[in-house]
Amino acid sequence: MTSTTAFAWAHPHPFPIRSAGYGFTAASLAMFALIVYFNVEAMSSDSERSYSKATFTRVTTLVYLMILLLFGLRTALWVQHDSLVTYHPIDLLIWEAKQQHDAYTNQSTISASLGEAVHNYRTRYNRRPPPNFDKWYEYASGRSSLVIDDFDSIERDLLPFYALSPEEIRERTWELISNPWNDAAGLSIRDGKVEISPHVVPTHRWMLDGLVEMIGFFAEWLPDMDLAFNLNDECRVAVPYEDIEPMRAQGRAFGDPTASVRNTFSPDRAPQWTPIPEEPITTTPLTELSFQRTFQPFGSVGCPPSSPARSQNRWSLASLCTTCTSPHSHGIGLSNWSLAGNICHQPDVGNLHGLYLSPAAFKGSHTLLPIFSQSKAHGFNDILYPSAWNYMDKAVYRPSEDYPDPDWKSKNATLFWRGATSEGVSPGGGQWKGMTRQRFVHLASPNTTSPSQAILLPTSKSTNTAPRLQYTSLSPSMLRSLLPVDLQFVSSILRCGGRDCDDQAAEFAPLAKPSDFQGHWGYKYLLDLDGAGFSGRFLPFLHSKSLPFKAALFREWWDDRLTAWVHFVPLDLRGQGMWATLAYFAGVNGTIGGRQFEVEGRNVEGERIARVGREWAGKVLRREDMEIYFFRVLLEWGRLTDEAREGIGYSGADGS
Repeated sequence: MTSTTAFAWAHPHPFPIRSAGYGFTAASLAMFALIVYFNVEAMSSDSERSYSKATFTRVTTLVYLMILLLFGLRTALWVQHDSLVTYHPIDLLIWEAKQQHDAYTNQSTISASLGEAVHNYRTRYNRRPPPNFDKWYEYASGRSSLVIDDFDSIERDLLPFYALSPEEIRERTWELISNPWNDAAGLSIRDGKVEISPHVVPTHRWMLDGLVEMIGFFAEWLPDMDLAFNLNDECRVAVPYEDIEPMRAQGRAFGDPTASVRNTFSPDRAPQWTPIPEEPITTTPLTELSFQRTFQPFGSVGCPPSSPARSQNRWSLASLCTTCTSPHSHGIGLSNWSLAGNICHQPDVGNLHGLYLSPAAFKGSHTLLPIFSQSKAHGFNDILYPSAWNYMDKAVYRPSEDYPDPDWKSKNATLFWRGATSEGVSPGGGQWKGMTRQRFVHLASPNTTSPSQAILLPTSKSTNTAPRLQYTSLSPSMLRSLLPVDLQFVSSILRCGGRDCDDQAAEFAPLAKPSDFQGHWGYKYLLDLDGAGFSGRFLPFLHSKSLPFKAALFREWWDDRLTAWVHFVPLDLRGQGMWATLAYFAGVNGTIGGRQFEVEGRNVEGERIARVGREWAGKVLRREDMEIYFFRVLLEWGRLTDEAREGIGYSGADGS
């Protein structure tokens, strides 16, 4: 049990706010029902009336006294019940996150030599490293990589593929990239050179060019092989839990850390890869569900059958699903970023993201296919790699005289976001109302009909040494008057049909004019939200002096490297903590219910997270770190696709 868990268990936060009136009414009805039960039971049959009457006559006084006692006790508890707390949950979450990040750095950067790296690899993954691991170590250490030992995300992605034979992997790769309809492009590595396979659509040529450039730095150490890359934003492969877990077990059983191995890939690999035909094939292993709901058929199938995501259907959007949020929340704060990405305890998320409501381009499979993707949601089995979007600086942090990145104190203290309605397609059925981007903009819109949102405010008895805070529900209009937000869609409504175009145009009016991406640096707080896939803006946000707020379903290659509340501010996908989190950092100054509040914002904490996130990103999220990560992925993939994979690996440096 972590210190946060222990403290939170002893000092729970009364969030979300529950009406004492409803609880009192429920208790009253329960007591009334109990009284009626006893009276009906006492008069239930003529044949037993004498016995029953005698029995209940003897106990009626005692029973009624007990009922009155319980009712009085319950009433007293509700009278004493309030929404007061003695600490702010974000203070606790920031402190706990620092301990977690320290633990991560201590175990991810242990090795100071090749021998130590080999030893730690064998200990961590219970097998020898892949061939040419020494070349990878030289490449990583020569580029001052801080992360040498912790590549658990690669292990998680590749583990089930050990259940496939190298021949099966090669056949499935060929099938994916030989049919352009699959929206998958191929790269071919032969004799240390990288080439783009046929059938790549021109609109995505830049992506393949970026990958060729990235792989080119280390291609001489890779074996001959073909690779299939997902050209769509949406993830593709979701193998059912009942099938994927045995495959993972096979992966965990692969290899022997003490076995004698050969430090080279097989020399005859190239002929084993069937050439990609000039004339495309027409067969496909994929099923298309574009513009359709995907949560039940794909999104949740990777969860255990007994999990809420598979055993419960939650369709109501009228209230917050507290059983969905409580496992990863503490009060208004998101307490576990990794768990928040696990959809298995969150059946409501099927109605809260464009990927699940109506994706623009969804072609998926329940069969384990070897496809590399830039991001994925929980339960999908795509293989993550560093996106060419970030590697090629499609969205880049580049302040200038026209668009400077001022110091923290000189920035506009506003939560800022600009974007398009591109998360999913709303063809006329109102799907947009559940999409993450639309919901967050709706929360801040002057046209909103959202219910009241809770923030934490000090009571009149609160002091610096003895804080007394209270969850207070405020209307959206009141929140907008107290807290600076500027969240808008740009130019026009996209990916819509029928009345959904006009409805969104009316809801989100006025739409903002297009602006230069470099203009973001003028704002203290930058909101980052998913699009149809991952957000390409987040890494530039991290490199800036601003503080990123992030809500996301999709996870990327770097997810293990960043710690929420240390490097960025996490928000729940539902948005219920957005206002309270902003109030923590920005402060509250205004009149509420006739009382004047002047709550100072946590500028020290906000500036520190922005600075620490920027410094850490400059150490572990560089272009060089993308190359190092991808080099390691492809060495592992090279072993997986080798017919002699049981007998190859790196065995030097550690003396065994």
